[in-house]
Amino acid sequence: MNKKANTALFIIGATLLNMLLIFLFIFLFIILAGLLFPNPSEGAVQVMFLMIFILAMGGSFGVYHLIIKLISKKIDMDKYFHPVFRPRRRK
Repeated sequence: MNKKANTALFIIGATLLNMLLIFLFIFLFIILAGLLFPNPSEGAVQVMFLMIFILAMGGSFGVYHLIIKLISKKIDMDKYFHPVFRPRRRK
């Protein structure tokens, strides 16, 4: 495979991993909230779901960042992947 195909597959795989992490964190935080607050009021439920979503996004970003950092230490990204963003040309 060439660099562009590797890049496309990497982006698709990384996106799927990030989505999986978000769903995993949402599921875990909902279970944790259910254990900590067994009978919340309606308003509290809305706030909890908003906080769960925000925490899941942040948690998945953090874990994703660590995974990419570890991969980039072990693999020379420039050797296998095409640059997604090119530097701007100066006039």
